[in-house]
Amino acid sequence: MSKEIRPKKIRLEASSVCQLRCHSCPNTSKAILPTVGSSFLLLRNFQKLIDENPWIAEIELSNYGEIFLNPDLLEIIKHAYEWEITLTANNGVNLNNVKREVLEGLIQYKFRSMTVSIDGASNETYKRYRVGGNYDVVIKNIKEINFFKKQYQSKYPLLSWQFVVFGYNEHELPMAKKLADELNMNFYSKLSWDAEFSPVQNQEAIRKELGAVSRREYKEKYGVDYTQGICHQLWEQPQALLHGEVLGCCRNFWGYFGGNVFTDGLFDSLNNEKINYARDMLMGRQKARADIPCATCDIYLDMRNKKNWLKINLKKLSIFSILHAVKCKLNSGHNFK
Repeated sequence: MSKEIRPKKIRLEASSVCQLRCHSCPNTSKAILPTVGSSFLLLRNFQKLIDENPWIAEIELSNYGEIFLNPDLLEIIKHAYEWEITLTANNGVNLNNVKREVLEGLIQYKFRSMTVSIDGASNETYKRYRVGGNYDVVIKNIKEINFFKKQYQSKYPLLSWQFVVFGYNEHELPMAKKLADELNMNFYSKLSWDAEFSPVQNQEAIRKELGAVSRREYKEKYGVDYTQGICHQLWEQPQALLHGEVLGCCRNFWGYFGGNVFTDGLFDSLNNEKINYARDMLMGRQKARADIPCATCDIYLDMRNKKNWLKINLKKLSIFSILHAVKCKLNSGHNFK
């Protein structure tokens, strides 16, 4: 059986509500509603989680929704800052609707890093996938963040530009890279998970850029799923919903692992029988079980077919968890404010 974990980083969705209707997103199709729902992380729940678990050092807030729609976001960011918790939104934000005081709060309260999803270098191209969004507004908000970073003489938040490559936007890749550099943003391109929606045209150029023209080709060429690294989240940065249920990873939107981080406790929820069994499944130590969300995941099924199981250094993970817990206990007098 997998060893108990006490990760320094967790994932806690701040919002499952999104104002855009991106073509291939399960939020648009409403596929996430039965399990994830459509709501916001409450400030009081965030405070409770932080107060009761001083060993947490970092929290990723973004997943299926847009964090900037959460009316409590500024206070959440402030509370994390006061407790010396690092916040990120590296899974992605669209940055279409955000108040100026929240943009300033990102810098004022040292929000660490953020990925902005911008699939194009013009409004006409951008809105083909990000339906309901406005490219010009997004760029304006990025410039506003940079203005506050200069005003506060801060390098945070670190900004990344994510560009999902499609046939209709591939010609704007060079322009987007140039603009990202001008805006002091890291840039990375990504293959779409929907192979049917506007497949790439200039295959030679995209293979050079990303190693493959589709996720299917990537799997055939390299022998692993394009997103297999997500499975490590069950150990290193487990995902919880805004109402507390444990999803395990950011890809899962169809089943719970049991336990609620707000009512049952974070440690117990991340180490219950069901999620520990899932970890053993992913390492090939247990057979698939129908009540485990991983059992129907394409990534797991591919791993099982190829016997390409995850290799997790449980000894190193266990030692790290113990050392981190001791460090947090020693520093807890400093963290409690």
